[in-house]
Amino acid sequence: MGGLLGSLSNIFWLGTKELWALAKDPMMLIFIAWAFGVGIYTEATGAGETVNNAAIAIVDEDHSRLSRSIAGLFYPPYFQAARTIGAADIDRAMDEGRYTFIVTIPPHFEADVRRGRNAEVQVSIDATAVEQATIGSSYIQNMVANEVKRYRQEFEHEPGLDSNLAIRRAFNPNGTQSWFRAIVSLADHLSMLIIILTGAALLREREHGTIEHLLVMPLTAFEIALAKVWANGLVIIVAFVCSLLFVVEGALDVPIAGSRLLFLLGTVIYVFAAASIGIFLGTIARTMAQFALMMMMTVMPMMMLSGGMTPIESQPRWIQYVTWLLPSRHYIGFTQAIVYRGADFSIVWREFAIVLVMGVAFLTGSMLLFRRSLASAR
Repeated sequence: MGGLLGSLSNIFWLGTKELWALAKDPMMLIFIAWAFGVGIYTEATGAGETVNNAAIAIVDEDHSRLSRSIAGLFYPPYFQAARTIGAADIDRAMDEGRYTFIVTIPPHFEADVRRGRNAEVQVSIDATAVEQATIGSSYIQNMVANEVKRYRQEFEHEPGLDSNLAIRRAFNPNGTQSWFRAIVSLADHLSMLIIILTGAALLREREHGTIEHLLVMPLTAFEIALAKVWANGLVIIVAFVCSLLFVVEGALDVPIAGSRLLFLLGTVIYVFAAASIGIFLGTIARTMAQFALMMMMTVMPMMMLSGGMTPIESQPRWIQYVTWLLPSRHYIGFTQAIVYRGADFSIVWREFAIVLVMGVAFLTGSMLLFRRSLASAR
């Protein structure tokens, strides 16, 4: 019993030393605050998979009820309110970059629609805004086609189909992309920073020569590693909670459908697993440069293959099997289940257990390598 209490005391005081060392590093604190604050907000609100506030103009050469109804289709937040310009102004407006899209409705457009003729609408696109141009052209095509179809049915007094497809979203009914990007960005920053902090803390001991001080003390490799895990993990958890409350739920107004305590419990388990990976990388690497290269080889695949950027089902089959070995895949899985679908513990406990087992496995491997490095140093 005394040995256990002594070991816990060593872990506590070593972790306290890590906290003091981090408190004296203002650049790292600023980096953490920026990543969980400004970084998440800018990623969530940046340009994404939808058209946002695109500038559009209408050249109405028909001046009919149908052409006016088409002009009224475009309004915020996807498009700016459509402005009317003349046909002679198209080239100059596009050259000056005033509009991303210019929709030209030809003369006799409504009359051609009524007679069932092939009526064409010209859309001029500024292709330098590649993403907006690609997605926005599809938006305009569908919107104009639906409006023409509606007008034709109204003119011909056709009721249309007897049944309509009604789509209802269980979460995010308006399809606000910033809600999804905020949660994914929060998970990505969490993964990156906890691995950086724990791995760099271990390497800092070696590069500054303080590892020699630890060697002459009655400490074990397990105590040294676990102290770094809990100290850096505590900092990241505090930053995570503040970001969740003030950035995700506050500034971005993202609703959390499930239990916040359950979400926090899963995050704590994942932080332990990610910190164990950081200790593992810090044990293998001999310098900060090597550690940075290993970060690029591990953290980026963890983020890209987790299912946050692209669904697991859309990835190649063999990569889907590989993702089972990534704790980030399981973390994104139960995070989306809790935050989006309100899942309870009975649904996500398997993912919790898998992430915990992975953390123990990485920590065990780190201890074996760390003991060897300590033995060689002695």
